[in-house]
Amino acid sequence: MGPVDATRLRWLPFIFAAGAIFWLVELAQFAAIAAAPAGRDQLIEALRQTGISGDMTTLLIADIAIVLFIEISAAALHATAYFGLRARRPWGWIAAVVVSGFWSLILLGIPILVLLLRRTTRHAYGIS
Repeated sequence: MGPVDATRLRWLPFIFAAGAIFWLVELAQFAAIAAAPAGRDQLIEALRQTGISGDMTTLLIADIAIVLFIEISAAALHATAYFGLRARRPWGWIAAVVVSGFWSLILLGIPILVLLLRRTTRHAYGIS
């Protein structure tokens, strides 16, 4: 197969850049809530309303740790996809497929996932 015209894929990395910015904003908002005493009280009250009993401080720390891990991981994966796709590297394509796979769980990533899995797109990023 000959060289692939990848100019039609110039916009693709920017979708993942927007996703990284989204997750960084979410991270900043959640960190602000977790850092403020009133925000922690709201989180504890939300845990109580779900019917969870036990040591609320431990549950709150676990909840904050889980959410921070998810948000940091999502931002890092989006950034990896962005920089990898911009550099036309196979690892960027792989990161983009992983991110799109996660987004497809809520149906949002399916069109991007289909585009990424096309033969011409794979060849543009050095995946056979």
